[in-house]
Formats: sequence, structure tokens, C-alpha cells
Amino acid sequence: MPNPEPIDAVDERDRDRNVLNLMLNDSPWPWSLGEIARELRSELAARDAVTRLVDAGLLHRLDGGFVFPTRAARRADELGLGGA
Repeated sequence: MPNPEPIDAVDERDRDRNVLNLMLNDSPWPWSLGEIARELRSELAARDAVTRLVDAGLLHRLDGGFVFPTRAARRADELGLGGA
């Protein structure tokens, strides 16, 4: 049976992990939604990932579309708990 998803399809968890890794490994932050969209090559994917991460308490959202990792996300990264 052929796979109905495109070859470059990425699941939401991987996309969210990629966004967090961008901010935690390629600092400085804050990052704009546009910068994240360019990295992911999709504005919709960036917006969805940021929304999920904000809702999960892993990103803070600033006025103007900027985001940065929460203290908890940064600490989990320091402890190697991200699994990425």
C-alpha cells in the first residue's frame, strides 16, 4: 500500500522538538515566528508548533510574534531531559 503522506512529512512531536532545539541550541532568543517559519519552511507548521509549545508551558510568547523558551524548558535541556 502506498504511503499517503509526503516523504518530507514530519510528525508534530518531531516538529515541536525541532523548534525547541532551534531556540535552545541556536540562541540568542527571542525568535520571531517568521524566523521559525523559514527554518521549518512552513508558516503553518511554525505557528502550530509554537502554539503547542506555548500551551505546554515550554515557550513564552511576546507581543509582536516573538517567542523564547521558558525556564523549565531551558533547565530540562541542561539536564538532558529533552530526548532530542
